[in-house]
Amino acid sequence: MSAIRIQQVHKHFGQVHALCGVDLDIAQGEFFALLGPNGAGKTTLISALAGLTRADSGRLEVLGFDVVKQYREARRAIGVVPQELVFDPFFTVRETLRNQSGYFGLRHNDDWIDEIIQHLDLVTKADTNMRALSGGMKRRVLVAQALVHKPPVIVLDEPTAGVDVELRQTLWAFIQKLNRDGHTIVLTTHYLEEAEQLCSRVAMLKQGRIVALDSTSNLLASVSGIHVRLRLQPDALPDALAPMLGSHDDGMHTLALRDYAELEGVLAQLRQAGVAVQEMELMRPDLEEVFVQIMGRS
Repeated sequence: MSAIRIQQVHKHFGQVHALCGVDLDIAQGEFFALLGPNGAGKTTLISALAGLTRADSGRLEVLGFDVVKQYREARRAIGVVPQELVFDPFFTVRETLRNQSGYFGLRHNDDWIDEIIQHLDLVTKADTNMRALSGGMKRRVLVAQALVHKPPVIVLDEPTAGVDVELRQTLWAFIQKLNRDGHTIVLTTHYLEEAEQLCSRVAMLKQGRIVALDSTSNLLASVSGIHVRLRLQPDALPDALAPMLGSHDDGMHTLALRDYAELEGVLAQLRQAGVAVQEMELMRPDLEEVFVQIMGRS
């Protein structure tokens, strides 16, 4: 059984075709990235999965439960961390999480609530009113709310947008632990280095359509070549290497090479021209480069 199954889902908002026949199957236990530019349909798809909006046609399932016909079971199986900081200003952090437990009919859930509070570093804020929290702390509470009913499927919609490095590290350590324990994680993020490091498989959306779907390693391998950054003395690139030049900034020349073997010829050209290499950095293609290429050609 799939953790998430999406079949031919369409959604219109007036004249805007937000989702155009999306098909997607995410296995249980995956750490999956759903990427795309603003307006690609990511949040609409997540809202449809969570039952917050209804697709015009198609079928969405969470752990085999139809999100329309079996709404209660599907909603219990999924926890969603939204982009927006939505909170009730009249409750403390602990009260907020107890109330969230109540929505799912969970009583005596304090042990799990305490564990979440500890993992998300909210211990000192547990009895603080929500309106008194910083934006980063409110973001932590949103994550805690999504986890309070121990959902097997967790969807994180831009969970680290605008938060500090410490929270990002704390959050990812906890989410990776949940994934190791068998939870399925679906992540949307504009920090593509996060997706590259964390996710085993990636889908890319553009204008409501999936334009790429593959393992992270295969997508990275699809971009050929490497880049080498060089600081030279004197700071002058030989004419023979000019066709390889991608950029020259901060005193560093960035050259595009087909493979590592081509590096030897570059160094030979520099020696022949009497140019010394003061600093060198080799860079393999990253997910951001893959993303830009795919969005550009699709």
